[in-house]
Amino acid sequence: MYRERASRIPGAVRWSSTGSAGTALILPDGCMDVIVIDGAPVVAGPDAVAAHVMRSDGARLDGLRFPPGVLPQLLGVAADELTGVRVPLAEVLPRRRLKVSHDPEEIAAQLLDDVVLDRRITGIAARLETGRPVAGIATEAGLGERALHRLARRSFGYGPKTLARILRFQRAVTLIRAGDALGVAAASSGYADQAHLTREVRALTGVTPRTLLAPAHTMESGATS
Repeated sequence: MYRERASRIPGAVRWSSTGSAGTALILPDGCMDVIVIDGAPVVAGPDAVAAHVMRSDGARLDGLRFPPGVLPQLLGVAADELTGVRVPLAEVLPRRRLKVSHDPEEIAAQLLDDVVLDRRITGIAARLETGRPVAGIATEAGLGERALHRLARRSFGYGPKTLARILRFQRAVTLIRAGDALGVAAASSGYADQAHLTREVRALTGVTPRTLLAPAHTMESGATS
């Protein structure tokens, strides 16, 4: 069973998951997570496509999901070094000692202690989520398109067009799970038509849009065991 709740860490979402053995489909969402698995903290990098993850019976995961561009700043690591991988926190921060904690929020609080977040990065992510042209976003950020691409890879794990694609996909998933017809979800999310949405869902997940409604496909990004 998957649950979410508000976090005391601004912008983050606290989640937990328990379940039976099997394979879960983890959908890309542009986010990164700190996950405590059997007492060990792990960093889940951003996924460019859905990940198929094996779960052990009764495994419990406690996670904290950060919005695009935030966790790389806390870790001091480029996001594109972690794209599509799950790495023990101790390997990501080999020279930094954190107090031992089985609480992902406490880990995040320690990481936040001496970091001033670059709000320009979260602002770029917010603009990309609206579907605005990359060239215009680069201009607003005072960057050339190549510089924006480099910043996006370091901050989000992939270029700005890929992040925009993933965020549009997530908008559609939210609407589909809320009960919208596929054609309505496609139009509301910025797709040309339902066929366009179906192609994109297949490209990013390997399944059809309707399959995303199944319980086996409801786990969020970063969850692993």
